[in-house]
Amino acid sequence: MDSDVGCDCDAGGGWVWVRRPPEAEAVAAAAGWPSAAEVEARPLKVAFASPARYFTDAAPIGNGRLGAMVWGGVESERLQLNHDTLWTGGPGSYTNPKAPAVLSKVRNLVDNGKYTEATAAAYDLSGDQTQVYQPLGDIDLAFSEHKEYKDYKRELDLHTATVNVTYTVGEVVYSREHFSSNPHQIIATKISSNKPGSVSFTVSLATPLDHKIRVTDANEIVMEGTCPGERPQEGNSVPDRPIGIKFSAILYLQMSGANGRVEVLNDKMLKLNGADSAVLLLAAATSFEGPFIKPSESKLDPTVSAFRILSMARSMSYSQLKTIHTDDYQSLFHRVSLQLSQGSHYLLGNNRLAQSAESGCHDITVSDSALQISGCSGLRGFNDSVNPTVDRIINFKDNEDPSLVELLFQFGRYLLISCSRPGTQISNLQGIWSNDTAPPWDAAPHPNINLQMNYWPSLPCNLRECQEPLFDFIGSLSVNGAKTAKVNYEANGWVSHQVTDLWAKTSPDAGDPVWALWPMGGPWLATHLWEHYSFTLDKQFLEKTAYPLLEGSASFLLDWLIEGHRGFLETNPSTSPEHYFIAPDGKKACVSYSTTMDMSIIREVFSAVLSSADILGKSDAYVVQRIKKALPRLPPMKIARDGTIMEWAQDFEDPEVHHRHVSHLFGLYPGHNLSLEKTPDLCKAVANSLKKRGDEGPGWSTTWKMALWAHLHNSEHAYKMIQQLITLVDPKHEVEKEGGLYSNMFTAHPPFQIDANFGFPAALSEMLVQSTGYEAVQLYLLPALPRDKWPHGCVKGLKARGDVTVNICWKKGSLHEALVWSNSRQNSLAKLHYGDQTATINLSPGQVFRFSRDLKCLKTWQL
Repeated sequence: MDSDVGCDCDAGGGWVWVRRPPEAEAVAAAAGWPSAAEVEARPLKVAFASPARYFTDAAPIGNGRLGAMVWGGVESERLQLNHDTLWTGGPGSYTNPKAPAVLSKVRNLVDNGKYTEATAAAYDLSGDQTQVYQPLGDIDLAFSEHKEYKDYKRELDLHTATVNVTYTVGEVVYSREHFSSNPHQIIATKISSNKPGSVSFTVSLATPLDHKIRVTDANEIVMEGTCPGERPQEGNSVPDRPIGIKFSAILYLQMSGANGRVEVLNDKMLKLNGADSAVLLLAAATSFEGPFIKPSESKLDPTVSAFRILSMARSMSYSQLKTIHTDDYQSLFHRVSLQLSQGSHYLLGNNRLAQSAESGCHDITVSDSALQISGCSGLRGFNDSVNPTVDRIINFKDNEDPSLVELLFQFGRYLLISCSRPGTQISNLQGIWSNDTAPPWDAAPHPNINLQMNYWPSLPCNLRECQEPLFDFIGSLSVNGAKTAKVNYEANGWVSHQVTDLWAKTSPDAGDPVWALWPMGGPWLATHLWEHYSFTLDKQFLEKTAYPLLEGSASFLLDWLIEGHRGFLETNPSTSPEHYFIAPDGKKACVSYSTTMDMSIIREVFSAVLSSADILGKSDAYVVQRIKKALPRLPPMKIARDGTIMEWAQDFEDPEVHHRHVSHLFGLYPGHNLSLEKTPDLCKAVANSLKKRGDEGPGWSTTWKMALWAHLHNSEHAYKMIQQLITLVDPKHEVEKEGGLYSNMFTAHPPFQIDANFGFPAALSEMLVQSTGYEAVQLYLLPALPRDKWPHGCVKGLKARGDVTVNICWKKGSLHEALVWSNSRQNSLAKLHYGDQTATINLSPGQVFRFSRDLKCLKTWQL
């Protein structure tokens, strides 16, 4: 049993888990701060007053590997299923032997200022498209007698990672509870009512993939199938397609009640009649054995694996499964709490919908997208909780409800826990949730911002374990990327480009070089390795995992840099992600040399290698010596004629000044090349660039701008980005690249992309705490707090570099108290900043420092 978990026996003779309070709460309690229970409790629930009509109305659950979208239908319920390894295709070669000759041609054209011609020639550097993420299928439930219902309520509870659906048919109250357990790797559903013998339904499995279904004599539905062995192409009906990944999903039905009966229908479905309650357990597995093993060569039997998983879960009661699931989830989720300007106006009783309900309305349409309620019956169930989230999003424009900001912050943390756990695949463009065999952009991870943003909150928001799949994936990229670097570019080290997939694709994408020709995806990902060390001070991780991968990335960059005409080391060809410029001949082009983002990322990687080498005693290494010679020869960042940061090496005309990417501002965030203290002039140019770009854009662009404004300590504009994001998106009338939220709080490009759901908690944490360094940490408290919007508040458990944890309480827009401590095994210095005030402390393992509003140390104690 874990040392921080005990058990106690309740009055009924059962066992309950008793977990020690999260560390941040324990530290706050020791300082005499109110506990989370004493502070006004806000239910962290994404609430719905009707069943889902669209995918983005459904409620997501997941255990990192196995996910579901709960639609919450009454007469017919759908749990749409995903497994993180269900992709088309198999390993690729990711090399192009013809690329070196094309590369030489493109470089000559760029050297001669022929950027339009270089752009055209660079098409021949493109590679193949990625493979495609596939849905696992559906659990379909039919409740034939539940046509007329009232008091409908559906909630995703972020505290427990469960979805609950309740409604009333006649005098019977029905409830369904769903969760996806990481410890047991199953999806569990309990269906019950307040009247014995009232639970009856038919259950089946379905999938859009090739499959067969059978029912065993143990109340199990077994669905076995195969993914396409190659990327589906329009009109491609070749019979000899390669074998794809095999999968199996097994659904087990358990009932309670003396009069309940189960029968098999058509050898494909189970029909339950007259039970008191029922439990459904779903286990799933695939034959995916790793990114380098062909599906045809896999020795894994997914059906055997799924039965093994199911057998372990069946040995436990539903309450035991739920308790263990909840304990596992809360050990991560409850590390951080956030309260902003406590108020109660968000409760339904003070909402216009509640007033409409009380007045006896018959038909309400709150929005075209998600909430249509007849007879107001769906609203009455919300009197003791929060009002429907779709309405809160609509009303945010008027009431700026801070509790909705809290909910969106914690929803992002919930999603990361639910789609990325140790041993799983990385979070893709939709996390793990997709209902389409041809999802937007293949749901493929895009390392030109989107994949990185998925993991931005993992460190500051105290979810370091959730980043482990990213490091595993970078390791796979380094293997394939070494082949791409050697064959395509005749370079050492490893490289990866703008998009990838389950098979760790590292070659350029197919198509336009404006997106495809971008070999900085791998180097940008490599910076996450150093960030992990700077936050955790895990020297073993640095030595065994981070440094070898960073060194390989740096080796590629050193070979990729070539002598330029201006005496600098240049990147050629070079693009700024997905953004054209106007070439001197008046035509649009995208290929030139030494874009600002290239140079910013290279500086970050080189700096990380130098710092790592210093820590590990490798300063004499050959690659380190090469970096030291190369760094002074990199082109400096420049300011354009209009006072903005130059995006390209030349001050080209920009045909799309409101472009969604802000790649040239990478040096401020997430990079560290720029800061208000060290580069004030360049930071002023960053602000000018953000103003020129404008506030509108996709969700991920909005949250990146939010973080950038936070690092400029501009709380007003950072908050403006929050307002920009919290806008309802109607899935029937999506406007491309306008961002916003769907009714289930998924973020929109549109369509749905999950990156902004992660960018938001990361950016919000940067508004409250910022840090630099790793041994002598600079810690900035409330650097971009919107004081007039959130005059009172408290955050507990945010992480900073140097393995520092921070609790902050503020009142009337100013710091009230701060608690700072480190669990690092080594002593270190930290300098705290709040406004113009500073304080320096010597951090030692487990020592807590309590600071007043003027950064006077009031007390210290040991954890």
